[in-house]
Amino acid sequence: MPAQRKPAVLSVSGREVAVSNPDKILFPAAQLTKLDLVRYYLDVAAGALRGAGGRPNMLVRYPDGTAGEHFYQKRAPASRPDWVEVVELHFPSGRAAQEVVPRDAAALAWMANLGCLELHPHPVRAEDLEHPDELRVDLDPVPGVSWRQVQEVTVVVRAALADLGLTGWPKTSGSRGMHVYVRIEPRWSFDEVRRSALALAREVERRAPALATSKWWKEERHGVFVDYNQNAKDRTVAAAYSVRPTADARVSAPLRWEEVDACEPADFTLRSMTARFAKLGDVHAAMDERAGSLEALLELFERQGLGDAPWPPHYRKQAAEPRRVAPSRRRRPLIEIGRARRREDALAGLERWKARHRDAAALLEPADVLVDVMRGRYTTWTRIRVNLEHVPENLRPAQEALDPDEKIRSNS
Repeated sequence: MPAQRKPAVLSVSGREVAVSNPDKILFPAAQLTKLDLVRYYLDVAAGALRGAGGRPNMLVRYPDGTAGEHFYQKRAPASRPDWVEVVELHFPSGRAAQEVVPRDAAALAWMANLGCLELHPHPVRAEDLEHPDELRVDLDPVPGVSWRQVQEVTVVVRAALADLGLTGWPKTSGSRGMHVYVRIEPRWSFDEVRRSALALAREVERRAPALATSKWWKEERHGVFVDYNQNAKDRTVAAAYSVRPTADARVSAPLRWEEVDACEPADFTLRSMTARFAKLGDVHAAMDERAGSLEALLELFERQGLGDAPWPPHYRKQAAEPRRVAPSRRRRPLIEIGRARRREDALAGLERWKARHRDAAALLEPADVLVDVMRGRYTTWTRIRVNLEHVPENLRPAQEALDPDEKIRSNS
């Protein structure tokens, strides 16, 4: 085993930040090291702090890079410099935790040294933990949906927001989707912000019913899902300039509206974003100057008259929430294929199932394969299910033993 290089000690924001094992490869395909990650966040610090600074951040850590396991850490490490700020959050589960609040570039470098590829801030400032100042529009395409369709829905979101007196700020998710952030006045509760996001999702669906959906249950979705539940309390989203765990180290890239139509997610990587930021600066720099009101969205929710929609499964049942049972479970064409810690292992089990049931597999629509990333307190695992709605009853395979069937202890 090669000897580890001594820690690199950087002078950042008037502080010394040690980068342990700086040559450790975090992105094998792109040959990017931990020191590359730290230097990236220093290069884009002004923008990254606009997105994640001054907010409590959940730590998503990849200690061995993208080739290894990752885990979620809500609680700030007990061993930390005294200049790393924390704030105590209280979660819907009843638990509480002190989370890291980055205030300067040194804090970003310290987080990167922990293997935090991504920045996952809550939509609140540390000074007011109960009133979000961001509404987050998460556009999540179902399997088989093109990037072009995501772009088209993003433009619909912009128009809907403008008609409601709000300004949207688009960014690539760094994966397959797009985010549009809306800076709002910190006057409304989490429930009111989520209700506003639900009203917006339904309005986008009304304007573009062939392209977008607000349906929570995966077997009911088509096109691009407008995920209103990302605004529920305790939800975090990868912030602007976050590096994502992809082979090419893509980043969540803030965009100007005129760039939305022509951009590709692969245009923005850890390497390319540094040059872009040096040339353009933070294209969302004016976001804080455009805080808007949710009154029009809350009024729209009442006019729609559709009531609440399902919450994520680990939230307590809400008084006005509809029945929390997936439609497929009511008509029972849903079977589970497998569970695994690694997504690729779960997908391999799906391919084995398809090989055993070729006739049924040939009739599946892309959205019939439900790949669920199940997130617990510390890590994630993947569940594969298949909706047999489009398979005639005489061809529907029965539920079989899970393949793979990793015994994953619940940590929620």
